Amino acid sequence: MLHKRLTILSDNRTKDPERFQTEHGLAVLYEAGDYTLLLDTGASDLLIRNARELDIDLGDVDVVFLSHGHSDHIGGLEAFLNHNYVARIIVSPDAINSEFFSQRSHLHSITTSWPEDARPGRTQFITQSQKLLARTNKSFEEGGGIYVIADIPHKHPQPEANRHLFIKTGDDQYRPDDFRHELALYADGLLYTGCAHNGLENILEACPWPVHTVIGGFHLLDAHLSEHYERPEVITALAQRLAKRYPQTTFYTSHCTGDGVFQTMKGVMGDQLQPFYCGQQINL
Repeated sequence: MLHKRLTILSDNRTKDPERFQTEHGLAVLYEAGDYTLLLDTGASDLLIRNARELDIDLGDVDVVFLSHGHSDHIGGLEAFLNHNYVARIIVSPDAINSEFFSQRSHLHSITTSWPEDARPGRTQFITQSQKLLARTNKSFEEGGGIYVIADIPHKHPQPEANRHLFIKTGDDQYRPDDFRHELALYADGLLYTGCAHNGLENILEACPWPVHTVIGGFHLLDAHLSEHYERPEVITALAQRLAKRYPQTTFYTSHCTGDGVFQTMKGVMGDQLQPFYCGQQINL
């Protein structure tokens, strides 16, 4: 059996502030045997600095998976590419061909320019769900392979907090972000949700394979963080549905999941729901 491990390189929380810096961003390293994936890149070069603290060489990463086009997930890509010259980049074309804005507190850009080093031959654009081939002689395929989930249906509601997120149109207008640029990644029982802008339940339902671990942000904001937020009774009902429908699944969340939201869900889900934080390593 492959040894599999998650390492949190970028997040807005840590239990060891003397060693690990934080930011509003998300980057998770996933190691499976001798195959390594970087799940998002955070907002800056923070992932590089935190990886050094853990003696992790990001030059060995095989694949970079970008869940969507917001700067807190894609902003560290240029810094990563300065350390890694071989990793394939997986992304939706809509994530790099759009301008993204947030209206939380005031209208501001959350777009990061696409790095010149991310040349077309190194980037694989994903428009529909598919299996990714390792393209190496490494052993990841023994663990069941990697699958990208796209075109996520909206059978369940999306997070209320999406209402302050927009895309700038060609005529300088702003339309609500529909998150067609968001992807999820499945790898041998692990489901990475990015920010789950399409809704955690929708992403789970779009995944046709058994899931033992879910990790990512839930984009469920506390009331003091946004005028658009899920009411406590809505969060409680969501936690009840997750616990009932996925009783064997462990959920890890932190980034873009409010502290109050987490505590409400934790009260329902117990050990099924766990926090993550910068510098943490999780063996699967």
